[in-house]
Amino acid sequence: MKFSRVTLLSCFLLITWCNSRAQELHADLIPRPDKVVINEGALALDQAFPVFYSERFMELSQLLADIPNLQITSYELFKRVKKQQPAAIWILESKPSDNLRPNEYTLLINPAGITIKSPDVAGAMAGVQSLHQLSMLQDSDVLPFVEIQDKPRFAYRGLHLDVSRHFMPFEFLKKYIDVMALYKFNQFHWHLTDGAGWRLQINRYPELTKKAAWRPQAHFADWEKYGKRYVEQGTANAHGGFYTQAQARELVAYAAKKGINIIPEIEMPGHSEEVLAVYPELSCTGLPYTQNEFCVGNEQTFTFLKNVLDEVLDIFPSEYIHIGGDEADKSHWKTCPKCQALKEKLQVKTEEELQSYAVQQMDEYLQSKGRKMIGWDEILEGGLTEGATVMSWRGEEGGIEAANKGHDVIMTPQSHLYFDFYQFDPRTQPKAFGGYLPLERVYSYNPVSDKIAADKAKHILGAQANLWTEFMPNPQQVEYMAFPRALALAEINWTAQDQRDFPDFKRRLQKHYAILQDLQINYYRPSFDVLYDVVYDAAKKSNRIILTSEQFEPTIRYTIDGTEPDNQSPLYIAPIDLAVSATLKAASFLDSARMGPIKTVELDIHKAIGKTVQYNTKWNDRYAAQGEQTLVDGRKGGVSYQDGKWQGFTSDIELVIDLDRREEINRVAARFMQMPGPGVFFPGSIKVWISDNGKSYREAGSFVPHVDKHPEVLDIQSFEIKFDKPVMAKFIKFEAKNTKKAFLFIDEIVVD
Repeated sequence: MKFSRVTLLSCFLLITWCNSRAQELHADLIPRPDKVVINEGALALDQAFPVFYSERFMELSQLLADIPNLQITSYELFKRVKKQQPAAIWILESKPSDNLRPNEYTLLINPAGITIKSPDVAGAMAGVQSLHQLSMLQDSDVLPFVEIQDKPRFAYRGLHLDVSRHFMPFEFLKKYIDVMALYKFNQFHWHLTDGAGWRLQINRYPELTKKAAWRPQAHFADWEKYGKRYVEQGTANAHGGFYTQAQARELVAYAAKKGINIIPEIEMPGHSEEVLAVYPELSCTGLPYTQNEFCVGNEQTFTFLKNVLDEVLDIFPSEYIHIGGDEADKSHWKTCPKCQALKEKLQVKTEEELQSYAVQQMDEYLQSKGRKMIGWDEILEGGLTEGATVMSWRGEEGGIEAANKGHDVIMTPQSHLYFDFYQFDPRTQPKAFGGYLPLERVYSYNPVSDKIAADKAKHILGAQANLWTEFMPNPQQVEYMAFPRALALAEINWTAQDQRDFPDFKRRLQKHYAILQDLQINYYRPSFDVLYDVVYDAAKKSNRIILTSEQFEPTIRYTIDGTEPDNQSPLYIAPIDLAVSATLKAASFLDSARMGPIKTVELDIHKAIGKTVQYNTKWNDRYAAQGEQTLVDGRKGGVSYQDGKWQGFTSDIELVIDLDRREEINRVAARFMQMPGPGVFFPGSIKVWISDNGKSYREAGSFVPHVDKHPEVLDIQSFEIKFDKPVMAKFIKFEAKNTKKAFLFIDEIVVD
């Protein structure tokens, strides 16, 4: 065959173009693969590929049709490929010589096409999703020549969704699963029942979906406020819904094709007021709307629960079934004749042991059906049966205890994996449950605590994030709270701990925003607001100010003369050192336009910095911050009381600052935080005493903060006691009253 000069030149230009494009192409996958080698060259996708597959990967091969820009000509069972075979796609079962273990895969892209190898479907599925991501990451119809060898860190990689508090459309659940699959999640925890509504059709108990699935208020908060009642389906004010058994089966099959198992949760013995409203005979009182937990002394309770589970097990093939087990009130059990009779029969002393008995009954029943039980960490109370799996949510302690006792654990602590928490300054965000959980904090989580014995670490199956929907009334808000934080969790669960690096993750994430946009995900956009940290250098007696934002490589300009920054103000390129008190103002810019609000930072070089503090009342051990130096280290806290700068108290605050020598004092000020959701409030009053000898004190001033009777979101204020004229003292006693008997959070006491 002869080629014209024009044809040869065209071929040369195509090869040159592909090679130059390869320099721009990246394999910036999330989660980060174990090993990636990017070779010179690229595979053009403006051609149609035949697909060859091993027999066990036949159904999996059909997912290639979902990959954008990939044209498939045919699907054929792999036997032998002819020597002159054009570029193709192979999804093949690996050979022993490939040294691949279960769940591992290799992905090779070269001039011959695309090859995915794995010993099992789970591994091959991960390879297909990596190929899917690679295709979506590119700006043109080419793929880089790459060699990827990959494996997951954990077997359990979960994402949860509560559809009780707010019912979610069926089609949205498919979209949720699609995104989960793309980022290599493999467990969907479907929270189907709770007090706010029963969401699964149970044929034997039609009232569960005829009435217990419907309420007179659309929003959960309104339902809680106005009596927590239920209405019949079809009435004018009915809000809610349920999934038919046919829909549930359809979703199970749909998820399975994407490599995702669905774990249903049926709440028991607590969070069951919707059941007891329509079947009150299962409560201790026998009356609707009187309690939230089943009567465990009533044998009908277990008959009901087993009948429900029989239908659940018929729908869901999942090895794991979640039974909740959390936050049962138990107060009715203490006065219920049936519960007390059971307590005497079992010869147990506490209601916690009654709960343990109820949990064990359901665990044994599930085991008799060949399934495994999962429950929230409260199921540890009173003892746990062998084989039960614990989901640790109140912190890591329950999970650590369970793992050290030999129980399997899924880590899902509020501190790092509750995606109903705010992801930025609550004053700028839609209403959320409370707490503060930015992307970087999620990414910082390691599910295997160093408090777990080395030989017990295997019991940590993986991690899961939870989305409780009190303040997520629709799919758009679920997406806003889930993404991109779910991508950080994807990497926690998949990538080896020593290969994880937040700056690198943040760099790769920039490419994935385009994917989320293509998928029409209403994700949280990174804020332009300036964030800051101030570190006091005692030796230099100066403040070092570090400025940043959630933007990737942000442009920040600042002033220190009290004026507002504009596009001519100094550009922040390195930490700023200031040896005098000052007011710094900073803002983010895009080109010449300011992109966000001006951040004002009060920098104090005050007389108490670095001095000795004697605590007459102790801080809460969970929020020690930097211990005795926290309140005089020159550092101001941010919007999270978990940032190591806020010190938390559940008592009054009483402490004494020793200034080393008598000093002239004009004022004493202290910053406090208020966040009602998690129970953080301003003090009821503040008082200051002064002394020359540390023994006899005289009152110098007091202050009563103005407290909003109905606070809604985060508030941070500095409360100041300013003296009419300067006073002299060596010791300052500071007191703040914990009027609400909740949490007080304080970050710095300034003495000028």
